[in-house]
Amino acid sequence: MVGLVLAEMDVWKVLQEISDPEIPVLSIVDLKIVRTVEAHGSEVTVSITPTFIGCPALEMIAEMIQEKLLANGFTTVHVKRNYGARWSTDMLDETVRKKLERFGIAPPSRSGEVIIDLPTLCPYCQSASTQLENPFGATLCKQLYYCNSCRQSFEKFKAL
Repeated sequence: MVGLVLAEMDVWKVLQEISDPEIPVLSIVDLKIVRTVEAHGSEVTVSITPTFIGCPALEMIAEMIQEKLLANGFTTVHVKRNYGARWSTDMLDETVRKKLERFGIAPPSRSGEVIIDLPTLCPYCQSASTQLENPFGATLCKQLYYCNSCRQSFEKFKAL
């Protein structure tokens, strides 16, 4: 059993090294895209859930997982897409939210904050004087905002 636990810990460690293709400062583990890992000797199964249904990066992520684990000594890698598990931005911890902000993306509102419609703070100057420019950003998971204070455009990760 100890070998199995170590193998699964090794898989998680390798997966932590895989950056999200759309937000390279975050790993697929940081984003909670990886749901489960099962390792049996040199065979591993990884279950992933998209942040948004129809996320075009999901297939790329599955390929990156396969390549990275095969390169790290696993001989058989299965990547299962789990569309039944619910993904939520509330799953993102404070460390991940800070990484998003340092990268120039406003972190998503938390569930309770969406109802009272708190202002979106600019990730560059922290001003609350911002406005939604477009509900659709460069990817499905983001919106485009503009800061009236520092005059920077920025994206906000959509709350789900």
